[in-house]
Amino acid sequence: MLVATTRAPVEEPPGVMFGGGRGIGLRFADISVSIPPDAVRKIGDVQWPQHSPGDPARDFVTLRAGRLDLPEVKALFHRRIAAERGHQALVFVHGYNTRFEEAVYRFAQVVHDSHADVVPVLFTWPSRGQALAYVYDRDSADYSRDGLEALLQALADDPKVSEVSILAHSLGNYVAVEALRQMAIRDKGLPSKIKNIMLASPDIDFDVFRRQIAEIEGGRKPPPVTLFVAQDDKALGLSQLIAGDEPRLGAVDPTREPYRGILQRAGVHVVDLTAVQSDDPANHSKFASADVVRAIGSRLAAGQALTDARSNFGETIGAVAINASHAAGAVVAGVATAPFDEGAAPH
Repeated sequence: MLVATTRAPVEEPPGVMFGGGRGIGLRFADISVSIPPDAVRKIGDVQWPQHSPGDPARDFVTLRAGRLDLPEVKALFHRRIAAERGHQALVFVHGYNTRFEEAVYRFAQVVHDSHADVVPVLFTWPSRGQALAYVYDRDSADYSRDGLEALLQALADDPKVSEVSILAHSLGNYVAVEALRQMAIRDKGLPSKIKNIMLASPDIDFDVFRRQIAEIEGGRKPPPVTLFVAQDDKALGLSQLIAGDEPRLGAVDPTREPYRGILQRAGVHVVDLTAVQSDDPANHSKFASADVVRAIGSRLAAGQALTDARSNFGETIGAVAINASHAAGAVVAGVATAPFDEGAAPH
Protein backbone atom coordinates (compact mmCIF):
# COMPACT_ATOMS: atom_id res chain seq x y z
CA MET A 1 0.00 0.00 0.00
CA LEU A 2 0.92 3.63 -0.40
CA VAL A 3 0.69 5.79 2.70
CA ALA A 4 0.00 9.51 3.12
CA THR A 5 0.23 10.81 6.68
CA THR A 6 0.10 13.90 8.84
CA ARG A 7 2.00 12.05 11.57
CA ALA A 8 5.52 13.08 12.54
CA PRO A 9 8.28 10.57 11.63
CA VAL A 10 10.09 8.73 14.44
CA GLU A 11 13.21 6.60 14.69
CA GLU A 12 12.33 4.75 17.90
CA PRO A 13 11.27 2.09 18.57
CA PRO A 14 13.01 0.30 15.69
CA GLY A 15 10.67 -0.59 12.85
CA VAL A 16 8.13 2.15 13.59
CA MET A 17 8.10 4.84 10.89
CA PHE A 18 5.60 7.33 12.31
CA GLY A 19 4.37 8.00 15.81
CA GLY A 20 1.45 9.81 17.39
CA GLY A 21 2.91 13.29 17.07
CA ARG A 22 1.70 15.82 14.52
CA GLY A 23 3.92 16.40 11.51
CA ILE A 24 4.25 19.38 9.21
CA GLY A 25 2.58 18.82 5.86
CA LEU A 26 2.04 15.43 4.22
CA ARG A 27 4.62 12.65 4.29
CA PHE A 28 4.56 9.46 2.23
CA ALA A 29 5.62 5.83 2.47
CA ASP A 30 5.43 2.55 0.58
CA ILE A 31 4.66 -0.56 2.64
CA SER A 32 4.24 -4.22 1.72
CA VAL A 33 2.51 -6.60 4.16
CA SER A 34 2.51 -10.40 4.06
CA ILE A 35 -0.74 -12.00 5.23
CA PRO A 36 -0.83 -15.66 6.31
CA PRO A 37 -2.92 -18.19 4.36
CA ASP A 38 -6.65 -18.21 5.00
CA ALA A 39 -6.36 -21.81 6.19
CA VAL A 40 -4.52 -20.66 9.33
CA ARG A 41 -6.27 -17.33 9.83
CA LYS A 42 -9.83 -16.44 10.76
CA ILE A 43 -11.06 -14.27 7.89
CA GLY A 44 -11.53 -10.74 9.16
CA ASP A 45 -8.85 -11.16 11.82
CA VAL A 46 -5.45 -9.50 12.20
CA GLN A 47 -2.85 -11.90 13.57
CA TRP A 48 -0.12 -9.94 15.29
CA PRO A 49 3.39 -11.45 15.59
CA GLN A 50 4.10 -12.74 19.08
CA HIS A 51 7.82 -12.24 18.54
CA SER A 52 9.98 -10.21 16.19
CA PRO A 53 10.42 -11.04 13.41
CA GLY A 54 7.03 -12.60 12.81
CA ASP A 55 6.37 -15.86 11.02
CA PRO A 56 4.73 -15.17 7.62
CA ALA A 57 3.06 -18.58 7.78
CA ARG A 58 1.05 -17.47 10.83
CA ASP A 59 1.40 -13.71 11.29
CA PHE A 60 0.97 -10.41 9.53
CA VAL A 61 4.53 -9.40 8.65
CA THR A 62 5.87 -6.18 7.13
CA LEU A 63 8.07 -7.15 4.18
CA ARG A 64 9.02 -3.68 3.02
CA ALA A 65 8.64 -0.17 4.42
CA GLY A 66 10.27 2.94 3.05
CA ARG A 67 9.64 6.67 3.17
CA LEU A 68 9.10 8.44 -0.16
CA ASP A 69 9.25 12.03 -1.31
CA LEU A 70 6.47 13.51 -3.44
CA PRO A 71 8.01 12.74 -6.88
CA GLU A 72 8.73 9.16 -5.80
CA VAL A 73 5.21 8.51 -4.51
CA LYS A 74 3.67 9.98 -7.67
CA ALA A 75 5.80 7.77 -9.92
CA LEU A 76 5.06 4.64 -7.88
CA PHE A 77 1.34 5.40 -7.74
CA HIS A 78 1.20 5.84 -11.52
CA ARG A 79 2.86 2.47 -12.08
CA ARG A 80 0.38 0.75 -9.76
CA ILE A 81 -2.75 2.48 -11.01
CA ALA A 82 -1.78 1.62 -14.59
CA ALA A 83 -1.50 -2.05 -13.60
CA GLU A 84 -4.99 -2.20 -12.06
CA ARG A 85 -7.78 -3.11 -14.46
CA GLY A 86 -10.28 -0.56 -13.18
CA HIS A 87 -7.73 2.17 -12.37
CA GLN A 88 -9.45 2.64 -9.00
CA ALA A 89 -7.95 3.99 -5.78
CA LEU A 90 -9.34 3.05 -2.36
CA VAL A 91 -8.50 5.50 0.43
CA PHE A 92 -8.83 4.27 4.02
CA VAL A 93 -9.02 6.59 7.03
CA HIS A 94 -8.66 4.85 10.40
CA GLY A 95 -10.24 5.82 13.70
CA TYR A 96 -9.40 6.84 17.26
CA ASN A 97 -6.85 5.02 19.43
CA THR A 98 -4.90 3.63 16.48
CA ARG A 99 -1.13 3.47 16.22
CA PHE A 100 0.53 3.73 12.82
CA GLU A 101 1.30 0.01 12.57
CA GLU A 102 -2.26 -0.87 13.60
CA ALA A 103 -3.64 1.31 10.81
CA VAL A 104 -1.35 -0.42 8.29
CA TYR A 105 -2.34 -3.95 9.32
CA ARG A 106 -6.05 -3.12 9.58
CA PHE A 107 -6.08 -1.75 6.03
CA ALA A 108 -4.03 -4.70 4.77
CA GLN A 109 -6.67 -7.03 6.24
CA VAL A 110 -9.55 -5.09 4.68
CA VAL A 111 -7.98 -5.00 1.22
CA HIS A 112 -6.91 -8.66 1.31
CA ASP A 113 -10.25 -9.98 2.56
CA SER A 114 -12.28 -7.83 0.18
CA HIS A 115 -10.35 -9.06 -2.90
CA ALA A 116 -10.80 -5.53 -4.24
CA ASP A 117 -9.05 -4.74 -7.52
CA VAL A 118 -7.85 -1.31 -6.34
CA VAL A 119 -4.70 0.60 -5.50
CA PRO A 120 -4.82 0.87 -1.69
CA VAL A 121 -3.91 4.26 -0.24
CA LEU A 122 -3.83 4.64 3.54
CA PHE A 123 -4.38 8.09 5.03
CA THR A 124 -3.20 7.95 8.62
CA TRP A 125 -3.52 10.86 11.02
CA PRO A 126 -1.84 11.51 14.40
CA SER A 127 -3.72 9.29 16.82
CA ARG A 128 -1.80 8.70 20.03
CA GLY A 129 -3.01 5.10 20.17
CA GLN A 130 -4.04 5.55 23.82
CA ALA A 131 -7.53 5.03 25.19
CA LEU A 132 -7.38 8.18 27.37
CA ALA A 133 -6.13 10.44 24.57
CA TYR A 134 -9.55 11.02 22.99
CA VAL A 135 -9.36 14.81 23.14
CA TYR A 136 -5.87 14.79 21.58
CA ASP A 137 -7.13 12.49 18.82
CA ARG A 138 -10.19 14.68 18.26
CA ASP A 139 -7.95 17.72 17.83
CA SER A 140 -5.68 15.71 15.52
CA ALA A 141 -8.71 14.92 13.36
CA ASP A 142 -9.27 18.66 12.89
CA TYR A 143 -5.56 19.11 12.25
CA SER A 144 -5.55 16.52 9.46
CA ARG A 145 -8.59 17.39 7.34
CA ASP A 146 -6.59 19.72 5.07
CA GLY A 147 -4.07 16.95 4.41
CA LEU A 148 -6.78 14.48 3.44
CA GLU A 149 -8.44 17.07 1.22
CA ALA A 150 -5.12 17.62 -0.58
CA LEU A 151 -4.73 13.87 -1.10
CA LEU A 152 -8.26 13.40 -2.45
CA GLN A 153 -7.93 16.39 -4.76
CA ALA A 154 -4.64 15.06 -6.14
CA LEU A 155 -6.23 11.68 -6.85
CA ALA A 156 -9.27 13.27 -8.49
CA ASP A 157 -7.06 15.50 -10.65
CA ASP A 158 -4.84 12.62 -11.80
CA PRO A 159 -5.77 11.65 -15.38
CA LYS A 160 -4.62 8.07 -14.75
CA VAL A 161 -7.27 7.56 -12.04
CA SER A 162 -10.79 6.59 -13.13
CA GLU A 163 -12.46 6.28 -9.71
CA VAL A 164 -11.79 7.09 -6.06
CA SER A 165 -13.57 5.33 -3.19
CA ILE A 166 -13.27 6.33 0.46
CA LEU A 167 -13.68 4.05 3.49
CA ALA A 168 -13.50 5.70 6.91
CA HIS A 169 -13.89 4.23 10.37
CA SER A 170 -14.94 5.72 13.72
CA LEU A 171 -13.35 9.15 14.36
CA GLY A 172 -11.70 8.90 10.94
CA ASN A 173 -15.14 9.68 9.54
CA TYR A 174 -14.90 13.16 10.99
CA VAL A 175 -11.60 13.70 9.13
CA ALA A 176 -13.12 12.33 5.91
CA VAL A 177 -16.46 14.16 6.00
CA GLU A 178 -14.82 17.46 6.94
CA ALA A 179 -12.35 17.10 4.05
CA LEU A 180 -15.21 16.37 1.65
CA ARG A 181 -17.23 19.28 3.03
CA GLN A 182 -14.32 21.65 2.43
CA MET A 183 -13.92 20.39 -1.14
CA ALA A 184 -17.62 20.76 -1.86
CA ILE A 185 -17.76 24.32 -0.52
CA ARG A 186 -14.67 25.42 -2.42
CA ASP A 187 -15.59 23.80 -5.74
CA LYS A 188 -19.41 23.90 -5.44
CA GLY A 189 -19.51 20.11 -5.45
CA LEU A 190 -17.27 17.07 -5.21
CA PRO A 191 -15.13 15.72 -8.07
CA SER A 192 -17.01 13.30 -10.30
CA LYS A 193 -14.28 10.67 -9.83
CA ILE A 194 -15.26 10.17 -6.18
CA LYS A 195 -17.73 7.30 -6.67
CA ASN A 196 -18.26 5.79 -3.21
CA ILE A 197 -18.13 7.25 0.30
CA MET A 198 -18.35 4.53 2.97
CA LEU A 199 -18.80 5.65 6.59
CA ALA A 200 -18.24 2.79 9.06
CA SER A 201 -19.31 3.36 12.69
CA PRO A 202 -18.84 7.11 12.38
CA ASP A 203 -18.02 8.93 15.61
CA ILE A 204 -19.75 12.13 14.52
CA ASP A 205 -22.46 14.07 16.33
CA PHE A 206 -25.65 13.47 14.34
CA ASP A 207 -26.55 17.18 14.19
CA VAL A 208 -23.04 18.01 12.98
CA PHE A 209 -23.36 15.41 10.23
CA ARG A 210 -26.69 16.86 9.17
CA ARG A 211 -24.99 20.22 8.57
CA GLN A 212 -21.96 18.60 6.91
CA ILE A 213 -24.00 16.57 4.43
CA ALA A 214 -26.11 19.64 3.62
CA GLU A 215 -22.93 21.53 2.66
CA ILE A 216 -21.70 18.59 0.58
CA GLU A 217 -25.04 18.50 -1.25
CA GLY A 218 -25.02 22.24 -1.81
CA GLY A 219 -23.46 22.05 -5.27
CA ARG A 220 -23.38 19.23 -7.78
CA LYS A 221 -25.08 15.92 -7.02
CA PRO A 222 -22.89 14.21 -4.41
CA PRO A 223 -21.50 10.70 -4.84
CA PRO A 224 -23.30 7.81 -3.12
CA VAL A 225 -22.87 7.66 0.65
CA THR A 226 -23.17 4.33 2.49
CA LEU A 227 -23.49 4.45 6.28
CA PHE A 228 -22.76 1.40 8.47
CA VAL A 229 -24.45 1.61 11.88
CA ALA A 230 -24.86 -0.61 14.94
CA GLN A 231 -26.95 0.26 17.98
CA ASP A 232 -24.88 -2.11 20.14
CA ASP A 233 -21.62 -0.23 19.47
CA LYS A 234 -20.18 0.26 22.97
CA ALA A 235 -17.35 2.53 21.85
CA LEU A 236 -19.85 4.98 20.35
CA GLY A 237 -21.95 4.64 23.48
CA LEU A 238 -19.00 5.89 25.52
CA SER A 239 -18.38 8.69 23.02
CA GLN A 240 -22.04 9.71 23.34
CA LEU A 241 -21.66 9.83 27.12
CA ILE A 242 -18.57 12.05 26.82
CA ALA A 243 -20.44 14.29 24.37
CA GLY A 244 -23.24 15.05 26.83
CA ASP A 245 -25.52 12.26 25.59
CA GLU A 246 -25.69 13.63 22.05
CA PRO A 247 -26.29 10.74 19.59
CA ARG A 248 -23.42 9.54 17.43
CA LEU A 249 -24.13 8.95 13.75
CA GLY A 250 -22.83 5.37 13.78
CA ALA A 251 -25.16 4.24 16.56
CA VAL A 252 -28.54 5.68 15.56
CA ASP A 253 -31.56 3.53 14.82
CA PRO A 254 -32.21 4.37 11.14
CA THR A 255 -35.82 3.17 11.36
CA ARG A 256 -36.72 5.87 13.89
CA GLU A 257 -37.42 9.54 13.40
CA PRO A 258 -35.86 12.01 13.05
CA TYR A 259 -32.94 9.87 11.81
CA ARG A 260 -34.87 8.02 9.14
CA GLY A 261 -36.27 11.14 7.51
CA ILE A 262 -33.02 13.10 7.64
CA LEU A 263 -30.95 10.26 6.17
CA GLN A 264 -33.60 9.59 3.53
CA ARG A 265 -33.68 13.21 2.40
CA ALA A 266 -29.88 13.27 2.27
CA GLY A 267 -29.87 10.18 0.04
CA VAL A 268 -27.75 8.19 2.52
CA HIS A 269 -27.90 4.40 2.12
CA VAL A 270 -27.89 2.75 5.56
CA VAL A 271 -26.64 -0.74 6.34
CA ASP A 272 -27.58 -1.72 9.89
CA LEU A 273 -25.06 -4.18 11.35
CA THR A 274 -26.69 -4.43 14.78
CA ALA A 275 -27.75 -8.03 14.13
CA VAL A 276 -24.26 -9.05 13.00
CA GLN A 277 -22.51 -11.14 15.63
CA SER A 278 -19.01 -10.00 16.54
CA ASP A 279 -16.20 -11.23 18.78
CA ASP A 280 -15.08 -7.61 19.20
CA PRO A 281 -16.18 -6.80 22.79
CA ALA A 282 -16.98 -3.21 21.80
CA ASN A 283 -18.91 -4.17 18.62
CA HIS A 284 -17.06 -1.30 16.94
CA SER A 285 -15.25 -3.07 14.10
CA LYS A 286 -18.02 -5.02 12.40
CA PHE A 287 -17.20 -3.32 9.07
CA ALA A 288 -13.93 -5.30 8.92
CA SER A 289 -15.64 -8.71 9.11
CA ALA A 290 -15.33 -11.10 6.20
CA ASP A 291 -18.85 -10.85 4.80
CA VAL A 292 -18.93 -7.06 4.91
CA VAL A 293 -15.56 -6.40 3.28
CA ARG A 294 -16.17 -9.05 0.62
CA ALA A 295 -19.48 -7.41 -0.27
CA ILE A 296 -17.66 -4.08 -0.52
CA GLY A 297 -14.97 -5.64 -2.69
CA SER A 298 -17.45 -7.24 -5.05
CA ARG A 299 -19.20 -3.92 -5.63
CA LEU A 300 -15.97 -2.05 -6.24
CA ALA A 301 -14.79 -4.77 -8.62
CA ALA A 302 -18.03 -4.48 -10.58
CA GLY A 303 -17.74 -0.71 -10.74
CA GLN A 304 -21.10 -0.55 -8.98
CA ALA A 305 -22.05 2.01 -6.37
CA LEU A 306 -22.97 0.49 -3.03
CA THR A 307 -26.22 2.44 -3.13
CA ASP A 308 -27.25 0.97 -6.49
CA ALA A 309 -30.68 -0.60 -6.02
CA ARG A 310 -29.48 -3.64 -7.95
CA SER A 311 -26.72 -4.33 -5.48
CA ASN A 312 -28.90 -5.68 -2.62
CA PHE A 313 -25.93 -4.79 -0.46
CA GLY A 314 -27.54 -5.50 2.89
CA GLU A 315 -28.87 -8.80 1.58
CA THR A 316 -25.38 -9.71 0.36
CA ILE A 317 -23.88 -9.39 3.82
CA GLY A 318 -26.90 -10.81 5.59
CA ALA A 319 -27.48 -7.69 7.70
CA VAL A 320 -30.51 -5.46 8.03
CA ALA A 321 -30.38 -2.86 5.28
CA ILE A 322 -32.39 0.29 4.77
CA ASN A 323 -31.91 1.83 1.35
CA ALA A 324 -32.70 5.47 2.03
CA SER A 325 -32.00 6.61 -1.50
CA HIS A 326 -34.21 4.10 -3.30
CA ALA A 327 -36.72 2.51 -0.94
CA ALA A 328 -36.51 4.09 2.49
CA GLY A 329 -37.94 1.92 5.21
CA ALA A 330 -37.74 -1.33 3.25
CA VAL A 331 -36.02 -3.90 5.42
CA VAL A 332 -34.06 -6.90 4.23
CA ALA A 333 -33.74 -9.24 7.20
CA GLY A 334 -31.17 -11.85 8.03
CA VAL A 335 -28.28 -12.49 10.32
CA ALA A 336 -24.60 -12.87 9.37
CA THR A 337 -21.98 -14.50 11.50
CA ALA A 338 -18.97 -12.27 10.99
CA PRO A 339 -16.59 -12.51 13.97
CA PHE A 340 -13.85 -9.95 14.44
CA ASP A 341 -11.64 -9.78 17.48
CA GLU A 342 -8.47 -7.91 18.27
CA GLY A 343 -8.88 -7.87 22.01
CA ALA A 344 -8.38 -4.25 23.06
CA ALA A 345 -8.87 -3.22 19.46
CA PRO A 346 -8.18 0.26 18.17
CA HIS A 347 -11.31 2.10 17.14
